Amino acid sequence: MVQWHTDIHKRKKSGGVKGISRGKRRSERGGEINTAELGELVTVKRRVTGGMYKIAVRSTKYANIARPDGKTAKVEIIRVISNPSNKDYDRRKVITKGAIIETALGQAVVTSSPGQCGSVDARLITSQ
Repeated sequence: MVQWHTDIHKRKKSGGVKGISRGKRRSERGGEINTAELGELVTVKRRVTGGMYKIAVRSTKYANIARPDGKTAKVEIIRVISNPSNKDYDRRKVITKGAIIETALGQAVVTSSPGQCGSVDARLITSQ
């Protein structure tokens, strides 16, 4: 279900109720929620404002890991350890920004938004 990003439901600065004199506009409609999951690579192409397109990830099994030596490696994701945005995402293996994933190089935290940008970028968690 899409979310509406409109301000016609809000009150006036004085606290009074606004009289709604128009309906909803298509430009005020938000997009469908896209959650990136662990699995074979599946992408989706969405049209955005201005006629441009965004490539989003529906599922992937590889991540671009930034190593401490400054180099980047494409590594296979073994599993999703935890996801602070939603406890249910751990069980469903959903990858969002801030999720902790396990790779061959070690544990990494996701720094990109895979459901919006089209790739999973992460950095290794250093143990101190």
